[in-house]
Amino acid sequence: MLKVVSLVPLGNAAQGEIENVDPAIELHMAAGWFDDELRDTWGDQTADSYLGTRRDIPPRAERDELLAAADVILGGFPVPVDLVARAPRLRWFHQTPAGASNLHRCDLWGSDVVVTTSRGLGNTLAIAEYVVASFLHFARGLHQAPIDREDATFDRMSYRPTLLAGKTVCVVGTGGIGQDVGRLCAALGMRVVGTRRSRTGELPAGFDQVGGPDELHTLLAESQFVAVCCQWTPDTEGLIGVEALAAMPENAVLVNVARGEIIDEDALAASLHRLRGVALDVYVGEFEGPPPDVLWGHPKVLITPHVSAGADFRSRRPIELFCNNLRALIAGDDLVNAIDWAKGY
Repeated sequence: MLKVVSLVPLGNAAQGEIENVDPAIELHMAAGWFDDELRDTWGDQTADSYLGTRRDIPPRAERDELLAAADVILGGFPVPVDLVARAPRLRWFHQTPAGASNLHRCDLWGSDVVVTTSRGLGNTLAIAEYVVASFLHFARGLHQAPIDREDATFDRMSYRPTLLAGKTVCVVGTGGIGQDVGRLCAALGMRVVGTRRSRTGELPAGFDQVGGPDELHTLLAESQFVAVCCQWTPDTEGLIGVEALAAMPENAVLVNVARGEIIDEDALAASLHRLRGVALDVYVGEFEGPPPDVLWGHPKVLITPHVSAGADFRSRRPIELFCNNLRALIAGDDLVNAIDWAKGY
């Protein structure tokens, strides 16, 4: 038998899909079993944001027994930080979120266990709509409305609305999320450029140009709107720093739906006077506490608690990927979206 343990809640249909992959699969549902551990190791802010309603939790011995017998684990965020130590039979761990950086604190990182993510296959359209909504929020001057309400008077001339059509957007990271951002922006009449680690194949739909990392500043200089959609790796940490921010035109709009560490927040705070607006769905230290006051309290900055992927439905693609990879594992084939530890995603 191949023991598969799911740490995430699954509907009956998803459970059936997994069990029907092969008769040898034995699926165990363990959503919520580790919530107390997760609160202790990840902190209250992460637990309050990502864990469900408290439920009866099996004793530690039962949890350890389950992990010790697991061949495959399906997890979300957060996950136990010591899975490898407690799951000696573990061959493969799949994370339903896209960001590999979620696992930096876990002993899975750099281990011999095959780890895959749902990179490019989650609610990418929802995230792209968040980016476009943020662009429109600042382009139409809607950030002025709360100021007017606070002052109890309208400052009509401060709205300064501008069209998205005809403007250039730079998509930093043209993976699954970035490609949906580019497609939506192109549909609004924007010129779409972007960057990616390696330039292969045809241009994604809607893109006019995709360059390498060395072309980032040149493309930023042409772009009134910027969407950060790349993975957080050693190469991208602080990528949007002093030089990148200085390269952006006056009154540019910057949106980050990737990871907070990709933007140098001190440099961003110092650049707010020349930007039209900034939307951050992520920030440095989001799992430990609130955003820095210099950003959260600024009228040009909109900060949300990592909700850009939210929608009134969930993408089925992560479960489809998991089932396809489960077939590949049984057949002895390579798994799709396996993390390359050297690249960081």
